[in-house]
Amino acid sequence: MPERGPATAPSHEPSPETPSAPQTASAPQTASAPQTPSVPGPASAPLTSARRTGLLVTFILGGLSALPPLSMDMYLPALPEVTDALDSPAATIQVTLTACLAGMALGQLVIGPMSDKWGRRRPLLFGMVVYVLATAICALAPTAELLIGFRLLQGLAGSAAVVIARAVVRDLYDGVEMARFFSTLMLISGVAPVVAPLIGGQVLRFSDWRGVFVVLTAVGALLTLVVWRSLGETLPPGQRQTGGVGSALRTMRGLLADRVFAGYTLAGGFAFATLFSYISASPFVVQEIYGASPQAFSLLFGLNSVGLIAAGQVNGKLLVGRVRLDKVLAGGIAVITAASVALLLMAAGAFGEVGLVPIAAALFVLMSAMGVVLPNTNALALMRTPHAAGSASALLGTSSFLVGAIASPLVGIAGEGTAVPMAVVQLVCSLLAAACFAGMCRPWQNRESAV
Repeated sequence: MPERGPATAPSHEPSPETPSAPQTASAPQTASAPQTPSVPGPASAPLTSARRTGLLVTFILGGLSALPPLSMDMYLPALPEVTDALDSPAATIQVTLTACLAGMALGQLVIGPMSDKWGRRRPLLFGMVVYVLATAICALAPTAELLIGFRLLQGLAGSAAVVIARAVVRDLYDGVEMARFFSTLMLISGVAPVVAPLIGGQVLRFSDWRGVFVVLTAVGALLTLVVWRSLGETLPPGQRQTGGVGSALRTMRGLLADRVFAGYTLAGGFAFATLFSYISASPFVVQEIYGASPQAFSLLFGLNSVGLIAAGQVNGKLLVGRVRLDKVLAGGIAVITAASVALLLMAAGAFGEVGLVPIAAALFVLMSAMGVVLPNTNALALMRTPHAAGSASALLGTSSFLVGAIASPLVGIAGEGTAVPMAVVQLVCSLLAAACFAGMCRPWQNRESAV
């Protein structure tokens, strides 16, 4: 076998630590041996340094993974302004977040299987081009209804970035190395929640909310150009799925029939809903209830994202390979649940009148724990699905974004004057994540296979 660079060509050989995926008729293997993926893009000359290739691909995948938080978090400081500018209630404007999230959830169900059949590159480029066009139109939307519609299209197209990025990781990595690489991606993509609200807050100082979408359009166009020039195909033709829509549906049905895969998928989805309830409600909780400015909110949001990044690096550098992933995941879910309980007690007045600092501290703990939960649920689920990484990535992403989209409107159900609905949604979702992990994954029965 040809020698490959360490940054982009980890071994595809089966690892004794990796759970073996059940092989069913609905998800056949299409190749008997792995082939070396092509990483450099066709428009660029072959890179002389394997390390440079690895860093380039890592940054590209991190940028693709960052597109959803960029699309949503840069817009967060503008939510109160959009409410006034379009003369719509806060609950309606929050639907613009839900629409984008729902689009990213549903789009993955289409683009993930497409990438298993046609390769990763073509579906990704198509989705990115449509994302740029939809985002540009959002900047011109005259009404809340049109903004919601184009945010939905933006999410549908942008889903290509996140679903194919995960599939490419599965093409290149396995076992412990995949878990570590997901933590590395969190370092890169985690910068997006840090800088996005800061950029959004600064844009609002010189422009109105439409300027936020202008900046997003430029970011999308730049990322599309980099993908076109520098990201090659990672799924060789011999490893692609055959068949049409029916075959894709059977593959997904086979994946969902795997109880353990479904358990990790649902646990990750409910954990993400806990996170997204914070994303959706925090602009109103921090700014409207506690009186923080858009810039102060952006700084607090960025600090929480730093906690998420730091926890992700502790996970990848110190925990993965030393502690079983199931144990790490269980600890992360427990921390999220404890932080949600604390938030609910404070929001309900159990400790009397509390200020912003205790609320912000509990939110920091919750966000930081996500740096442990999210990469490990992705890695543990994808370890079971080497035969259909695109479809598996689609199911992972769809569950997360769809549950998050459902949770988003619930945080404002009691109006803008209380943080109780946000805390209740967070606690319920964290408890459901714990129940799915314990009841379906049953980690105590898989001591040998959970790396």
